[in-house]
Amino acid sequence: MVVTLDDKYTVTVGSVYLTGIQALVRLPLDQQRRDAQAGLHTGVFITGYEGSPLAGYDLTLARTGQLLKAHNIVHQPAVNEELGATAMMGSQLVHLFPGLRVEGVNSIWYGKGPGVDRCGDIFKHANFGGTGPQSAAIILGGDDHNCKSSTLPHQSDFAYMSAGIPILYPASIQEFLELGLHAFALSRFSGCWVALKLVTNLCDGGGVVEVGPDRPQVIIPDVLIGGKPFPAGANR
Repeated sequence: MVVTLDDKYTVTVGSVYLTGIQALVRLPLDQQRRDAQAGLHTGVFITGYEGSPLAGYDLTLARTGQLLKAHNIVHQPAVNEELGATAMMGSQLVHLFPGLRVEGVNSIWYGKGPGVDRCGDIFKHANFGGTGPQSAAIILGGDDHNCKSSTLPHQSDFAYMSAGIPILYPASIQEFLELGLHAFALSRFSGCWVALKLVTNLCDGGGVVEVGPDRPQVIIPDVLIGGKPFPAGANR
């Protein structure tokens, strides 16, 4: 058996060792595999601005460029956090224009606490605008609680709450993947942008995680609003 450094991203069943940052790189790859298994032809758009505890995320994505390309994933670093968030908002509107080459876009924004603060107006408008059909919008927000490399400790929960954005808070690197995939499903189902709250100790850490095509198993609920199924037409 040949073992390569890419196994952490390409092994689909079993155990792999991942740092927190590498788990976040693997996350969109796993989502693309799930969509392909479900018969959906989707793309991924990743943008944002680096900063601890997510420092190095953009570099790790760049080093994985060929693998990302093979899974129809585009990474475009932004000049600043607001431009990244605005571009991501635009990615959720591609179904309104001719020449669409995918059925939906799974988008990811990354940034640290001050970046979340700077993007408050964009996040609020984008969340109220919703996602496109078969699309999702995920915020990877790095919260530096210990003020390791920041002028102030971060707790972005209140910024997300004010914009009506649901928050998932992984407690392990395993949950970076499991709650990350649930975040994609929640965003696609509800039309909301969904935030993952990521803290320094996990982003800087590493560990062995279990992966598999059905791990985790995501159950989409049957929801009725006014006696009618939600979402209408089951587009999300």
